[in-house]
Order: sequence, then C-alpha cells, then structure tokens
Amino acid sequence: MELTTKQKAAFGIGAVGKDMVYALSASYVMYYYQDVLGLPATFVGLILMIARVFDAFNDPFMGVLVAKTRTRWGRFRPWILSGTVLNAVVLYALFAAPVLEGAGMMVYFSVIYILWGENLSVVGRTCAGVGSALIAMFTMLLVGALGGDSERTGFRWVALLVAVIFVVTEAICCASVKETGSVEIKTATVGEMFKALFSNDQALVVVGSIVLINSALYLT
Repeated sequence: MELTTKQKAAFGIGAVGKDMVYALSASYVMYYYQDVLGLPATFVGLILMIARVFDAFNDPFMGVLVAKTRTRWGRFRPWILSGTVLNAVVLYALFAAPVLEGAGMMVYFSVIYILWGENLSVVGRTCAGVGSALIAMFTMLLVGALGGDSERTGFRWVALLVAVIFVVTEAICCASVKETGSVEIKTATVGEMFKALFSNDQALVVVGSIVLINSALYLT
C-alpha cells in the first residue's frame, strides 16, 4: 500500500518524540542517578543490565500479545497510544525522583527504570534521529536554564517537557496513520520462539555476542 505524504510525515513526527524519550534515558539516566542523586555507580550499572535481561524475556510476550489484539482501532495503534501515555508518565517519574536516602532511592530507581523499559517496548521502534539529536544538543542547556543552580530540578522539567512532546507526536502519528490490512498474523508461542532460537547455532552466536557486549558495557 502506498502511503500518503501526510501519513509519512505523521510517522516521522511520532518517531521524533520516541527518539527524544529514548535518548534522554540512554544518555542521562546514569548521570542523573550517580552524579546528581549520588547512587553508587556499580548499583546503577547493575540495574541497567538487569533491565536489558528482563527485556529479552518480556519482548516475546509483548509481541504475541500485540499480534493477538483485535480492536476497532486496529491491532497496533491502541498499544502505541497507551504505551506512549504510560511511558511519558514513567519517564517523568524517572527524572523526578522524590527525596529518598540509601536503600529507598535504590528501590525507587530499580522499579521505575524497569517499568520504563517495559512500557517503551510497545512503542514503535522506527528511528528518526532528529529526536536523539535534539536531546544531545539541548538537554544540559535546558537543565541549566530551567533548574538554575539545581540540576535535580532542571532534569525534572526537561523530563516533563520531553514527555509532553512524546505524547503529542505519537498522538499525531496514531491519528494520521490508519491500519488498513486485515492479514492474520500467525503467532508462535513463547516456548516455540525459544526452541527455535536454541536450535539455531548461528542465531545463538549473535544473541550471545549481544549479551556479552551489553554486559561489558554496563559492568564498565
């Protein structure tokens, strides 16, 4: 099916907001919780690695769930929109941590960060690059402008701004891009997925490499 210019533009706009959310977390969550809030670097890195392992088991379940969805709005759009709203709320909570000490802050970070990753998994992964570039160029400038002498306050306002942009851009995407196909998707069970993986030695090598690279990254 040929997409209209309006649909292509809406899809790109949605990707901008999505990339802003991902870039803010990927680039600044370690800085925020280590340098601004004072959590141990080893603990933050460990939670980031655990979240990636959790995603590896969670994503197949979400894939099956989305494929089996039947609504008047289509199969994917309800998940994109609901996932966007939930992710925006969790993103703000991630960078608006309450005043907690020691173990309390550790528990808060662990729960909120893993929730953030789970919500993002239901949002479209198409990369526009523009959102990432905006975060890279303007985040620290906005933190200083909005927070004054308090980076903690600055990050809270930046997270709120990004969350609002995220919801608006994804809403535009959902409103403008219609699902017109009625093809039934044959879904494998989660057990069948893992069985297929472990019976394919080449796929295991690729997955093993990805696990080792990510483990090395977060341990470092």
